[in-house]
Amino acid sequence: MRLASVRNRATIVAESEAGVVLGVDVARVSNGRFGPDLPELYDDWDEFRDWAESVDAARGEPIDLAAFDNPAPRPRQVFAIGLNYLNHAAEAGLDAARDVVPPTFTKYPTSLASPFAPLTLPSEKVDWEVELVVVIGRRAERVAATDAWSYVAGVAVGQDYSERDVQMAGPVPQFSLAKSFPGFSPIGPWVVTPDELSDRDDLELVCEINGEQVQKGRTSAMVWPVADLIASLSGVCPLLPGDVIFTGTPAGVGMARSPQRFLSPGDVVVSRVEGIGEIQQECVRARA
Repeated sequence: MRLASVRNRATIVAESEAGVVLGVDVARVSNGRFGPDLPELYDDWDEFRDWAESVDAARGEPIDLAAFDNPAPRPRQVFAIGLNYLNHAAEAGLDAARDVVPPTFTKYPTSLASPFAPLTLPSEKVDWEVELVVVIGRRAERVAATDAWSYVAGVAVGQDYSERDVQMAGPVPQFSLAKSFPGFSPIGPWVVTPDELSDRDDLELVCEINGEQVQKGRTSAMVWPVADLIASLSGVCPLLPGDVIFTGTPAGVGMARSPQRFLSPGDVVVSRVEGIGEIQQECVRARA
């Protein structure tokens, strides 16, 4: 199943053979049993999933991509993982050796954004990081890695935009603050349930800027795979339905290049994950 938020209404979507995105409104097709509020579906995920198996989204109506909203709009917790790919850690000059817990910070919820919304650049030091995003579907507390995927509602494409001057200001890095400007955490275009993926632990990630590929990697290269992330995080604090995990980025970020490269007004950033889809932001200048 592919679950989206279309004009703030829960929608099950499918792609036609012609590449047109089709969708059915959950509240209408369920006669009010579920929806239209998407976060409520995560709170009742198992029952919703059982019902949704009978829905044929391919019989739905065409949907304009501009109508898509963030499909995980009100997480109570947003986790973000650093140094989860060895090649990214190497380009940053840091040690990514697996430790007791993964390097973890947060992206504040006000930074969450729609998959195709423009990105307002607050400075000339905004960087890109394509990531696989995990959305939790059941309360997870002290779960074993072998059971962890059963707590996942689905996965989506994400971008972890970062303002590098803010990040490096002060005596210690300001990861959470630097990655939480408005629009810095777009997610989408929809949440895909793991059963839709040919190999949920080996998905290709790509980021392109103006058609130029700047990042490419596979989730099989994660230092902490998805199941291990959930096991580790849930061993510290409960993960709640609708919570979001940004799972880390492969090499290719702008700060690590020589010379360094950052986003400019007019740049178009496309982020893609195999088996899920792609999101896109056009960079715009902040108003004076």
